[in-house]
Amino acid sequence: MDRGARSRMIIFGLEGTAWNLSAALVDESGAIYEKSATYTPARGGIHPREASQHHAEHMRAVVGDVLAQARQRGLKLEGVAFSQGPGLGPCLRTVATAARALSLRFDIPLVGVNHCVAHIEVGKWQSGARDPAVIYVSGANSQVLALRQGRYRIFGETLDISVGNAIDKFARSVGLAHPGGPKVEELARKAKNYIPLPYTVKGMDLSFSGLSTAATEAAGKHDLEDVCYSLQETAFAMLVEVTERAMAHAEKREAMLVGGVGANARLGEMMRIMCHERGAEFFLPPRSFMGDNGSMIAYTGLLMLKSGISTPLDQSHVRPGYRTDEVLVSWA
Repeated sequence: MDRGARSRMIIFGLEGTAWNLSAALVDESGAIYEKSATYTPARGGIHPREASQHHAEHMRAVVGDVLAQARQRGLKLEGVAFSQGPGLGPCLRTVATAARALSLRFDIPLVGVNHCVAHIEVGKWQSGARDPAVIYVSGANSQVLALRQGRYRIFGETLDISVGNAIDKFARSVGLAHPGGPKVEELARKAKNYIPLPYTVKGMDLSFSGLSTAATEAAGKHDLEDVCYSLQETAFAMLVEVTERAMAHAEKREAMLVGGVGANARLGEMMRIMCHERGAEFFLPPRSFMGDNGSMIAYTGLLMLKSGISTPLDQSHVRPGYRTDEVLVSWA
């Protein structure tokens, strides 16, 4: 048995809100082990039914691999955490069913975790941020948040599609293969000119739909590298503006970038420059914790369980529209 395994709380986490099915073992000291299987569509964007079928087909192998690691290391699981929402309904239901089965099999508590809160908590854990304004950007979400009075309050968010969705839609429209974000980022590094595109910030909220459409139209008239660069610069400037304003409103001296789009080096650079100019600290988790992963669900489940929060089976229904600010962050 691992030294100290009897004294530390070890949680099994299961993530599967969209593309990635991921299971992990986590304790307070770090991620012990993680295994993932990623759904990649043959063409176009994500197909919820296909994604859920992918998760169902790979569930046994992914979960079995992680449980085997627990057995080999002599680890006793004390809870099962799962992504309860937000996300794609078919994917969430597949994951919730597996999590319930594990909870019953091992007779350990079940913990339903908000996917967005998990991105924030794993980001703080891995980056060392204490009380940051958070910019959370992914394929499905774009929010600027800060912890106030026991909840992660949303200071600004997209009014239509997320920044990740906007970039992916543009990438598909110009024939770039999935995943489109990294390919747009790579082409943007080769740009020579900036092309004006719609910059839409409405108070504290943002709109990316028109920007994506305008970028697609511009691609027929300008070099693709220049359009990719202009799309990134415009979208990221919008996000940085709202984040800076949220820092002022919430009186935060830290900012943290989380979510899959946060892996974009240019967005991180722009955030770092803004924070430097404000005399604030900027935090960026390791790339492996930016996208959807089982460790973030397990770690947030650990925080919740230690503070006395668990999810009865009859309340473990999935919540595709689960809002970040609905969660009472009692562990903070």
